[in-house]
Amino acid sequence: MKGKNVLFIIAGCSFLFAGCSSQTAQEDIYDHLEETVSLEEPFEKYQKQINDLENEERELYKEIIAAKESEMDKIEKLSDKALENVEERKDKLDAENESIQSARDEFEEVESSISNIEENEEAGSAAEDMVAAMNKRYNAYEDMHSLYEELLKMDEELYAMLKKEDAGEEELRAQITSVNDKFTEITEVNETFNEKTEQFNELKKEYYEASDLNVNYNNKKG
Repeated sequence: MKGKNVLFIIAGCSFLFAGCSSQTAQEDIYDHLEETVSLEEPFEKYQKQINDLENEERELYKEIIAAKESEMDKIEKLSDKALENVEERKDKLDAENESIQSARDEFEEVESSISNIEENEEAGSAAEDMVAAMNKRYNAYEDMHSLYEELLKMDEELYAMLKKEDAGEEELRAQITSVNDKFTEITEVNETFNEKTEQFNELKKEYYEASDLNVNYNNKKG
């Protein structure tokens, strides 16, 4: 059935030295960027929990498929466990989304601060490129989140069908195919999200270098 879904996270940096007062705008953007990183930290935790739950669900699915038609009680119990798994993933997805939305709200402060970079044209240009990459990253996440909500609904339908003794084989096969197709969509958007995460991390580094801020890079990926 479905495979593992892994997301990259944005990299954090440590501030070592700030230059003269003319760099106030750059320092302000630094603060918002690193707060964005901090607010996304729970996202990584919830992603791991979702991945673990996906692995558990996959094992339950294998047991259900391996069970004989005469073991309907076993199939029903396993399907109930799988449905509980879906509910747990819903909860983790909501918590993950809350983390991302909080970080996105913080990141909007970066956009509003760019216009204050007046003396350093290179830093301003780097900041704009960085913001463009991050917005595409967040858009990819929104797509991925919506698709995963659809996937969870389809999982619910699948396990409800598996609990029925009169579930038709063709109907089940069609639902399983739909679930796997949806996960393929998620994987493709996930790749875009990861690409934009890597791009943002590189552009953020370029921005810090152009801004005359000395930072210690702590590149961290999921």
